Amino acid sequence: MAKKYKTNIELQVLEDSPLLEFLYASIKGKSKNNIKSLLGRGNILINNKVVKKFDYPLKKGQIVMIKMAQINDSYDNSLDIIYEDDDLIVINKSAGLLSISTTNEKINTAYKMVMEHVKKQNPRLKLFVVHRLDRDTSGILMFAKKEIVKTKLQENWNELVKKRSYIGIVEGNVLKEKDTIKSWLKESKTMVVYSSRKKDDGKEAITHYEKLKNNNSYSLLKLELETGRKNQIRVHMKDIGHSIVGDKKYGSTTNPLKRLGLHAHILEFEHPITKKTMSFKAEIPASFLKMFK
Repeated sequence: MAKKYKTNIELQVLEDSPLLEFLYASIKGKSKNNIKSLLGRGNILINNKVVKKFDYPLKKGQIVMIKMAQINDSYDNSLDIIYEDDDLIVINKSAGLLSISTTNEKINTAYKMVMEHVKKQNPRLKLFVVHRLDRDTSGILMFAKKEIVKTKLQENWNELVKKRSYIGIVEGNVLKEKDTIKSWLKESKTMVVYSSRKKDDGKEAITHYEKLKNNNSYSLLKLELETGRKNQIRVHMKDIGHSIVGDKKYGSTTNPLKRLGLHAHILEFEHPITKKTMSFKAEIPASFLKMFK
């Protein structure tokens, strides 16, 4: 569960200072991303007025109020880099962390964290989104450092990507040891993806699964994508009556992990520049395995 800090902190400014610098020095035990998120969410007040500018010039004698109640630590703020070269960077994304910004969240994203890392190497470097993971899905996420690399990957994704494997925990004991699910996916006006069995009635989606472990309540599955559609695994698991745990949107009624039970485990692809085959693995979360001991 997310930790909630219910106390507000009031601090007097003892000397002139930029606001963000003052916050870094004053808030202990929080990452820089968490502290920046306070500003973005309007949790910093100066003389009882909300201030969101990082470089706001504080003056001696002013009172800064830090509203701590909305800090969310439901995910790990550290950047887990699996691989990096001049063209690509591959990370193990934490569950609960957005891949990219949304209208409601601009700061606490994988993109922002990787961008900060890249900028430390060279302030002129850029970062490009190649693909995404759902907020509550953990595991392998790749970014490009050059636009040409992003373009080559996206335009030739099906040819370059050799393997995309996920680990999922689903509700119930899946009876078939192996199977393939095929449907055509469509999206409703309320942003819910659903399957059609009618050929070409939507985007074709194919998922292969293999049962690795099970108990009376849950099954641990290896899931391989032949296509990569939005919410594909989540919809296909619902279709066979075994929703991903924690996935209320797609039929789950249990949440034993306090997160979505889906993890991007393996990504194997041909490097768009060097042409070498690259294979990366984000280890299965310990919390997944503990459920089957």
